[in-house]
Amino acid sequence: MSTLIKGSFESPDLVKTPDKTHAATVEIGPFNATKLILEPGWKWSDCVKPHVGGESCQAMHVGIVLQGSMTCIHDDGNEISVHEGDAYTFAPGHDGWVTSDVPFIAYEIISSGKDFGAWKKAE
Repeated sequence: MSTLIKGSFESPDLVKTPDKTHAATVEIGPFNATKLILEPGWKWSDCVKPHVGGESCQAMHVGIVLQGSMTCIHDDGNEISVHEGDAYTFAPGHDGWVTSDVPFIAYEIISSGKDFGAWKKAE
């Protein structure tokens, strides 16, 4: 395998579009990079949970916010808000919602063997 790999979000390998969600993923070697656009009013428990089940999102997220803001609350009660220019991690077991009047736009990168949050099924 080449050590130089590129993917384009203009022709992603996978697109998922649950309610108020556009997640475009490119496969880049052992990683997946996802451009995530969440519309104002998006909330995991309202927009994604009906498709994947469970009580909270069971995916790990590592990302960088380009636009907008989001609040995330973990099952243990810890809460964090992220805004344009922030880098973040959200551990499995959380709910999140867009808090801005503009779409929340972020890039997330994970190991390709893991499911991204918009389609991580509850066990």
